[in-house]
Amino acid sequence: MTDTQKNYGEVFTRRWVVEAILDLVGYTIDKDLSRLRVIEPAVGGGAFIGPLVERLIESANRHGIEAGKLRGIICGWDLQESHVRTSRIVAQEALATHGVEPILAAELAESWIHEGDFLLQFHTEQANIIVGNPPYIRSDDLEDHVERQYRALWKTMAGRADIYVGFYECALSLLAAGGKLGFICADRWMRNAYGKQLRHLVTKSYAMESVWSMHDVDAFEAEVSAYPAITVIGTAKDTRPTVIDTTAEFNESSAREALAFVASGKQQAQGGHWEGARLDRWFDTDDFWPSAPPATILQLEELQQRFPALGADESTRVGIGVATGADGAYIVNASEDIDVEPDRLLPLVMADDIRSGQLNKPKKVMLNPWDENGNLVDPEKYPQLINTLEQHDAVKKRYVARKTPDQWFKTIDKVRPGLAQQPKLLLQDMKAQITPVFEPGGYYPHHNLYYIVSETWDMEVLGGILLSHIAEAFISAYGVKMRGGTLRFQAQYLRKIALPNSGSISPDDAERLRLAFRAGDREAATRVAERLYEIPAFTFG
Repeated sequence: MTDTQKNYGEVFTRRWVVEAILDLVGYTIDKDLSRLRVIEPAVGGGAFIGPLVERLIESANRHGIEAGKLRGIICGWDLQESHVRTSRIVAQEALATHGVEPILAAELAESWIHEGDFLLQFHTEQANIIVGNPPYIRSDDLEDHVERQYRALWKTMAGRADIYVGFYECALSLLAAGGKLGFICADRWMRNAYGKQLRHLVTKSYAMESVWSMHDVDAFEAEVSAYPAITVIGTAKDTRPTVIDTTAEFNESSAREALAFVASGKQQAQGGHWEGARLDRWFDTDDFWPSAPPATILQLEELQQRFPALGADESTRVGIGVATGADGAYIVNASEDIDVEPDRLLPLVMADDIRSGQLNKPKKVMLNPWDENGNLVDPEKYPQLINTLEQHDAVKKRYVARKTPDQWFKTIDKVRPGLAQQPKLLLQDMKAQITPVFEPGGYYPHHNLYYIVSETWDMEVLGGILLSHIAEAFISAYGVKMRGGTLRFQAQYLRKIALPNSGSISPDDAERLRLAFRAGDREAATRVAERLYEIPAFTFG
């Protein structure tokens, strides 16, 4: 594979964002920066190298340090020789602007910027400051031998982790006592399963110092869907972290205001296109970290301390519908003349059936290879089912079929016995607002629907609570948001919702919730929920 064919995950950072990160990590010219060793893991086109060198030489001039003594103070890496060459030119130009002779400038640039894979180097020295914009590459897109090497070295790269997870772990391992890391990078590791090991590492051994959520900010030279955040992590444990929320209009002027707040020690502040707060502590867990206005985060934490989470006991369960691996073969219109044994037809509810916020009569059925006990049927007893599935080449090409060829006709997921008959709440995976839909029983959910069943809750009463702004606040804070604000209603996020005890709800409030749910009245549901959670009215809207 040539360099032009490879995906290097390049996203180049705007100058003002770089300057803000350098200020946050304390790389400022009032200090003698010749005493601080800096690492930049992926120099790219020199977005960080330029400001780093400018600050270093300005500090040296202020403190009477000769330029010749700055060799090796910066250590930048990049896989691409063209980026190494470009960044060295950027460094030389910055030095020349401050009067450094061309020969010495070239020597310094060569001592600072190196060609190589940051994740595969044998690093012999620690750093006081590590800054940069690590590359964005999913592990699926790596060459197999490279992925194996990365995962062997960097244990936080679990599941389908992005390569930037390895960059975090490697960089953190190189921080000297009192050191700081400042990255502009996707923040999905804070709220996704694949980030659990990295969250555990940070919680156990480091300290979050500042997180600036910049999902809609024009932070890069090209438009990308990266869900970025400025994240500063240090080795000192006695810090009070700052959280900054931004709007799409957040800019250089806004960043200066936010930096002043971070430095001020104030508890809360807001300015042009941002608001921020200083937390007493970061979240002492490797579970999902929330992303919301600071006041909201604190309120949600308080509710979680007082109330159990959805699905915390065995009486209530959250799950996802069935995945077949070949919907074109297994899912058919109920109105068709289907040459399959009648007891192998499972009525199915799809996302389209609840998209309006109400249950429309489902029109699909699934060819079901599982019996009422959750076991695969005997193919000899169901020749029509087997014959129909054999007509679809895609069925036997699935991984699950190749892995167990004698059970080639099974779906990826089992069909849970009895689930179709249970009353349930259904939620689409992606929706602008939380919209639970009641299904009274008789249908099995498809895999792009999440369901809730319970032995203790009246489903419509629970639906009223989940319809409220309070329940949505949990999803918005703990879940991954798609660009444009669309929420994800996956089981892992639904389980973060704290619920009042079902037995403590009065008959009158239960009826109010039931009626609000049936009418889709979020405001009415929220007012009742506020009483149950014992919080002031309009806390969450």
